[in-house]
Amino acid sequence: MSLLLLDTPVLIDLLRGRQHVGQRLTSLAARSSVPVICAVNVEEVWRGARPGDEGRIERLLRGLRTVPLGHGEGEQAGRWRREFAARGVTLTQGDCLVAAAAVSAGARLATANVRDFPMRGLVVEDWSP
Repeated sequence: MSLLLLDTPVLIDLLRGRQHVGQRLTSLAARSSVPVICAVNVEEVWRGARPGDEGRIERLLRGLRTVPLGHGEGEQAGRWRREFAARGVTLTQGDCLVAAAAVSAGARLATANVRDFPMRGLVVEDWSP
């Protein structure tokens, strides 16, 4: 069994009923992959919630396993941000925390924003339409 951390844009596409995401999620079982999220994804989805979305959001997020974010993940995220900043590349705190959660859990990352995740050691899948 392998883990696949779903980045926030993928979760939003799923909530909006975008077919390409639904099809890919359906195929995960055949690949013995389990979709997971982290606390950053939960915060970002709720922050962008539209009126009336609350029930669907709650059902979706509660149906997914949440991988931990702790001291080690925070340290890794900070190291990545510092490393890339020294090269003139700005990475967001949220993206670095999501990436650290994925790496720590041994998960691949499914995202529609591949270029936001240049970190070494992170396996990224492009889920853009």
